[in-house]
Amino acid sequence: MQQRSFLGLSATGFHSVAYTEWGAGPRAVVCVHGLTRNGRDFDPLAQDLAAALPARVVCPDVVGRGRSDRLGNPDLYGYPQYLSDMAALIARLDVAQVDWVGTSMGGLIGMLLAAQPNSPIRRLVVNDVGPFVPKAALERIAAYVGSAQTFHDLAAVEAWLRTTYAGFGALSDAQWRHLAEQGAQTLPDGRLTLAYDTGIARAFQGQPVADVDLWPVWKAIRCPVLVIRGAESDLLLPETAQRMLVEGPPTRLAEIPDAGHAPALMDPAQIRLVRDFLAAD
Repeated sequence: MQQRSFLGLSATGFHSVAYTEWGAGPRAVVCVHGLTRNGRDFDPLAQDLAAALPARVVCPDVVGRGRSDRLGNPDLYGYPQYLSDMAALIARLDVAQVDWVGTSMGGLIGMLLAAQPNSPIRRLVVNDVGPFVPKAALERIAAYVGSAQTFHDLAAVEAWLRTTYAGFGALSDAQWRHLAEQGAQTLPDGRLTLAYDTGIARAFQGQPVADVDLWPVWKAIRCPVLVIRGAESDLLLPETAQRMLVEGPPTRLAEIPDAGHAPALMDPAQIRLVRDFLAAD
């Protein structure tokens, strides 16, 4: 595992985007996290793919999260900036093609990139998100995103994560502790907070929350897609997942029992799903 970074560019100047890199195989896999998380969520998956494919697996912290810089203007947090940064990351890797694994927000970034003409994405794994995102799920997320959570210790961070992200599924104590360790940062007074800029919530503010409809984007994708859905998900609805199978790119669907939004991709069976799909020629 190596910690690296590159420079992205926004309207207010350059910013550092951190990423974790595993392995040195002939193919490249990019794994991108959900809205408030970071690239270290993929440690178990990345280690497996790096050894088994083999592959060079790159897990960025999207700007405003983890070890990446915060933007000076929170209005710039949004998909145009994220797409620009991820295009810069792919260029940094100096490869003709990449496989993409994206959870929630990371899946939407992957879909938007894969829908572009001459996209470098060879295969796409979309974890618990799709071209229709219902208002109710966005309202649930908006209720906690951007609140300035503070904690006295790591145990309190872990307890909060277990409640807020129960949809990740049945994780071990060690896995929850890993998510807490990698998802917290220390404040000057010694307390802990979550490792993201609360300014990312700006997208949920100032206008009513509404359904998101990206079916034209989905229908423009040409690469093979694996859709992973938490069986109890409120964000990727069953009817949306079924429609994804018959409209748009060639798609497989896997449902994860006892998980909601979004399966953590830490379980060996979930890792095997991703590995087997990406291993295909």
